[in-house]
Amino acid sequence: MARYAHVPGPTIRRLSLYLRELEGLLAEGRETVSSKQLGQALRVTDAQVRKDLAYFGQLGRPGVGYPVDPLIREVRGILGTDRLWPAVLVGAGNLGRALAAYRGFARRGFEIVAVFDSDPAVVGQGLGTAGELTVLPMSQLPQVVRSGDIRIGIIAVPAPAAQSVAEQMLDAGIRALLNFAPAGLDVPPRVPVVSADLAIHLEQLAFQVAELAP
Repeated sequence: MARYAHVPGPTIRRLSLYLRELEGLLAEGRETVSSKQLGQALRVTDAQVRKDLAYFGQLGRPGVGYPVDPLIREVRGILGTDRLWPAVLVGAGNLGRALAAYRGFARRGFEIVAVFDSDPAVVGQGLGTAGELTVLPMSQLPQVVRSGDIRIGIIAVPAPAAQSVAEQMLDAGIRALLNFAPAGLDVPPRVPVVSADLAIHLEQLAFQVAELAP
């Protein structure tokens, strides 16, 4: 059974936001933070902060607050980002190239170690910040995944190809998917999928702006 199966999904999602705020406080030299301060930064109540963090033990002290540096280490351990997770990326188009060159992944405990594409015209090209990732053919996906014990796959292909790519990733041994394709994926319930459809986020933002318009 998973260690945190009893923890609600929204709490897990807020942990990432807490972590960002804590890292900012650490950079400012702060040693402690209260639940009220964390709540104000994330626009949730201080009671919600205490409830979220209480799922993982006694992490703070009444009247003192939470020690910033130890709490960062604790949250990273909970999220699993206290280690480096290798990932493979399928899709060497404009989005895939941007993802391969993004330096922020490494700072968060993730590293794209291989890029694949089915288009012979892009296979062999160099991607990444300095062209260090050579685009490989899809036929090499199983070997790379299994030899590197890689569990995370990133999909950055057009919508019509997303389902086929997901299936190939799972067949190769990938256990979790980050999907940038504007399409839903039909995968077994045991496979975690996070979809990052940028257009949907923009639509939601447009709705909120329109609601505020005079």
